[in-house]
Amino acid sequence: MTVHLVKLCVGVDSIDDLERYRARVKAAADKRGETWQSTHVTRMSPKRADEILDGGSLYWVIKRVIQVRQRIIDLKEVVGDDGIKRCAIVMDNELIRTGPAMRRPFQGWRYLKPEDAPADLSDPAAGGADLPAELRRKLLEIGAW
Repeated sequence: MTVHLVKLCVGVDSIDDLERYRARVKAAADKRGETWQSTHVTRMSPKRADEILDGGSLYWVIKRVIQVRQRIIDLKEVVGDDGIKRCAIVMDNELIRTGPAMRRPFQGWRYLKPEDAPADLSDPAAGGADLPAELRRKLLEIGAW
């Protein structure tokens, strides 16, 4: 059975900010002659790796709201310069906008059941695809969504 991850997107104020950051990282990799792949390194490795790799996504929380996701391709063990083992979450490069879902601050990542995951905005049932992200967030905050 598939399970997803939820992670705070720290230092990012909007999906546009995330896209600009990714463009800078990709440009730096291109300049070095490297192939860029979207990854995020985290301290802990998920225990439910098989379920995550069975179609799971990483749902990014931006400004206390899930707004976008990326499909998870692989989970790799990496060792940092400090000798500590970590987990590299390797993701598809495509950002998929989702319906908003409020989240309280937390550390690390959390598992997310498929039935609790917000719908993609490309899904007509999600609604609000034509609304600015900030307006969607405000509507959610006041309970109007």
